[in-house]
Amino acid sequence: MSTSVTKSPSTGITTKWAQLTATPVRRHFVAAVIGLIVIFAVLESVSTFRQSQLTSVAYLAIAAGGLTLLTGINGQLSLGHGAFMAVGAYTAALILRAQDGSWVVPVVLLAATAVSTLVGFVVGVAAARLHGPYLAGATLALAVAVPGLALYFSEYLGGEQGLTIPSPAVPTFLDDAMFFITGNDLSSTKFISYISWTLLVVVFFLLANVSSSRIGRRWRAVRDDEVAAELAGIDLGRARILAFVVSAACAGAAGAVLAMASRIAAPSGFTLVLSLTLLSAVVIGGLGTLAGALIGAALLTYIPPVVTNLGLDLGLSSLQSAELAPLVTGVFTVLVILFAPLGLVGSYRKWRFTRKFARKGEK
Repeated sequence: MSTSVTKSPSTGITTKWAQLTATPVRRHFVAAVIGLIVIFAVLESVSTFRQSQLTSVAYLAIAAGGLTLLTGINGQLSLGHGAFMAVGAYTAALILRAQDGSWVVPVVLLAATAVSTLVGFVVGVAAARLHGPYLAGATLALAVAVPGLALYFSEYLGGEQGLTIPSPAVPTFLDDAMFFITGNDLSSTKFISYISWTLLVVVFFLLANVSSSRIGRRWRAVRDDEVAAELAGIDLGRARILAFVVSAACAGAAGAVLAMASRIAAPSGFTLVLSLTLLSAVVIGGLGTLAGALIGAALLTYIPPVVTNLGLDLGLSSLQSAELAPLVTGVFTVLVILFAPLGLVGSYRKWRFTRKFARKGEK
C-alpha cells in the first residue's frame, strides 16, 4: 500500500523562500528589491520636507556605510571622510554648472565617484603605511585641508561662497512614467530623493556582497591579526588600500548627492564636523554593520530638529533650542558608548545570540 504525502502551500512557500535566499548574494538581492519597494511607498506618501530629510539620511548613510567598512571591517580609523564628500560634491558641481544641469544624473554620480576613487587611492597609499593615532591624525589633517582648497582656488571653486548648482533636470520619460503610475508629477526634490535612496540600495548591496566575499574575509583578517594575515599570504598594503578606495568612493558618491540636494558646494558644508558626524553615525549604529550605518545616519538626521522643536515648545528661545540639539546628540552618543559599546545593532545582535545560546543550554 502506498501513501502519498501532500505538501501544504505554506511548506512550498517556505521551500521556495529558502531556495531564493540560499546564498548571501541572493539574500542581499532580495533585501535590495524589498528596500526599493519600501522606498517607493514611503516617498510617494510623505511631504516635500520629509523627502528632503530622507535624502539627508540617504547620503549620510552612503558615506557612513563606506566608513563602517573601512573602520569596522578593515580596522583603519579615518577622521577625514568629509574631505572625500567634498571632492565628490565639487566634482558634481563643476559638471552640472558646465552643462546647466542638463547632464544625466547617473553620469554625474559616476564622475564624482571616479574622482573620489582616484583621490582615495592616492591617500590610501599613504594611509597604508600608518597605524592607529598616526592614521587618525593624517586623515584629520585631510579633513581640515581639503575645504581650504576652495579658498585657494576661489576663481574656479567659488571661494567661501561656494558654487551654486542648478537643479538636475528630471528626464521627461521618467516624469511621464511616474505620473502614469502614481498620478503625481516628479518634482526636483522627489527626484533627488529617489536618486539618493536608489544609490543607497545599490551601494549597500555591493558593500554587503564585498563584506561577505573573500575580500571581506581578508580585510577582517588584517584587522584581527596582521602577523597571522601576512603569514597566510595576504598583502597587507593592498588590502588596506583597496578598503580605503572603496570607502572613499562611497563618500564621493554621497557628496555628489549632498551637493545636488542642497544645490550648493561650499567649504562650510564640509568642515571637520561632517567627518565627526559620519564617525558618530558608525559608532552609534555599530561598527562593521551596514544596518548600523543607516540607523546612525537616521538618528543624527532626526534628533537635532526634534530636540529643537521640543525646546521651542518648552519656551526656549530659537538660539537656546538650536544649542540644545548638539548637547542632546552628544549625551545620546555617550550613553550609547557606555551602555551599548558595540553600537545599537551590534549590541542587539550580541543580546540575541546570548539569549539563543542560553535557551539551547536550558534544553
